[in-house]
Amino acid sequence: MKVGLFIPCYIDQFYPQVAIATMELLEKLCCEVVFPLNQTCCGQPMANSGFANLDKGCDKNFVNNFSGVDYIVSPSGSCVLHVKEHLHDEDESKSLQIRSHIYELTEFIVDVLAVPNITAAFPHRVGMHVSCHGQRGLHLSSMSELVAPTFSKPAQLLGMVTGLVLTQPKRVDECCGFGGTFCVFEEAVSAKMGKDRVSEHEANNVEYITGVDVSCLMHMEGILKRQGSKIKTIHIAEILNSMEAVTVSN
Repeated sequence: MKVGLFIPCYIDQFYPQVAIATMELLEKLCCEVVFPLNQTCCGQPMANSGFANLDKGCDKNFVNNFSGVDYIVSPSGSCVLHVKEHLHDEDESKSLQIRSHIYELTEFIVDVLAVPNITAAFPHRVGMHVSCHGQRGLHLSSMSELVAPTFSKPAQLLGMVTGLVLTQPKRVDECCGFGGTFCVFEEAVSAKMGKDRVSEHEANNVEYITGVDVSCLMHMEGILKRQGSKIKTIHIAEILNSMEAVTVSN
């Protein structure tokens, strides 16, 4: 199948290794990956700031870049959700096609590819961060306040990784405080929420914190660095694409 790789702005500018890991992982899973060179922002920052009426140019460019592929996949739940809910075009048939065929990476691997196993190794103790957009918008995992069966598509995939020990914070699906423009307009509240998230992962003695949204990881990474912590953040694509050697003790 032909997959269009959508890389959000902040990944392109600050975390290109996540884009590379996503592409390599999809290719390992036998996808024909294309990367439209003229892609730009999906328009989410403008919409979040109350200027959704100004992102028509972003919409048109997105449609021009990603029409003609079987699926669009991105390592960012928040950007995927924005496209799913807000993309429009003069030719609505094109935008509707894209909105119904765009997926967050783990969602695509679990729901579309339905892979039974992933060949990856990452022998570390890892904390899982549940991002709000992915959970409550894309339904990548269950919500703790509901009396319903629990599930997690990212955790399902991490469970296939050799050597990885996965931990969960006490408040499993609490927001990290990033929230896009929220962290700018409510800096103090955002920072406190991030510190609370980080402290629960620290209590689990993790080496890494992972998740499906680099934005959340970036927020926590800043807090960790300012605190002088040895804990690192890593996107789930990097783990699923990793083949780090696993030491076997006798």
